[in-house]
Amino acid sequence: QVQLVESGGGLVQPGGSLSLSCVPSGSIFGTVVMGWYRQAPGKQRDMVATITSTGRGNYADFVKGRFTISRDNAKNMVTLQMNSLKPEDTAVYYCNVVLLATMAVYWGQGTQVTVSS
Repeated sequence: QVQLVESGGGLVQPGGSLSLSCVPSGSIFGTVVMGWYRQAPGKQRDMVATITSTGRGNYADFVKGRFTISRDNAKNMVTLQMNSLKPEDTAVYYCNVVLLATMAVYWGQGTQVTVSS
């Protein structure tokens, strides 16, 4: 069974930067859309950014211009570079992979990002 392994969360001051990475522990064959979602306490899980196999990114309005998503297709790795972080970006961030051939959805275990002075 494929598991998504996330890394890179932590504590950062407002205005700072963090980079999150996600890589599957097993092989995923086929075209996949990869992305990041986040969930703050008491709130729903929201899409942050997604990226297709051709590199087309899609961003939530609240991160446009601050976050950049990228992927390495050879490794099925997806990275989220987060700049100009704000306290409202504090949440658990989840890696997401959708295998288009079957619409199978995989989730990471989540990594905490805290933006605080």
